[in-house]
Amino acid sequence: MIFFKQIQQHGDNFSYIVADEETNEAAVIDSSYNADAVIKTVKAKNFTLKYIINTHGHSDHTAGNTELRSIFGAKIVAHKQSQVDSDVHLEDGETLNVGTIPLKVFYTPGHTPDSICLLVDNQKLLTGDTLFVGECGRTDLPGGNAKNLYDSLFNKLITFDDKVEVYPGHDYGAKPFSTIGAERKTNYVLQPRTLQAFLDFMSQP
Repeated sequence: MIFFKQIQQHGDNFSYIVADEETNEAAVIDSSYNADAVIKTVKAKNFTLKYIINTHGHSDHTAGNTELRSIFGAKIVAHKQSQVDSDVHLEDGETLNVGTIPLKVFYTPGHTPDSICLLVDNQKLLTGDTLFVGECGRTDLPGGNAKNLYDSLFNKLITFDDKVEVYPGHDYGAKPFSTIGAERKTNYVLQPRTLQAFLDFMSQP
């Protein structure tokens, strides 16, 4: 049985807890400024926190890493290109297991060089700052690359099944989560564009 919780305690950042309720193993994704709420949930459910996974290295997603690792002894996990102080270095296509629950890694650079998305049990896609509800991540910060983001969005994420649920890193949309099908239809960023048209679109002020 999968335990899945979206947490938003401070600001617009989302954190996620995924756990196998039979083995009690758990992972937190993008601990952010929500560490207090994460700690409360993990302790209340008597979970064993195995992983602290970062979808990318920006501080608003990694802020709770050190605190959670010191309390629970969990391993910090990030893409191999990340500058995050991590214990496990991921590559595209790898699968992490939380109990019997698979978390498949998709390397999706663009917002940052180390951005990843995680497909939880082939049902829920945690998209970090690559894809938001109704929007996409910005590429004008250090390490951002609009060409890479185009590839990540159009050649990876929107190829998922319509029913796959989308859980982003920030509460920027009309609702806190969506589906690939809904985003394909309604997200103006994902409307069919050539690469050049997308680069022009992303360079607009």
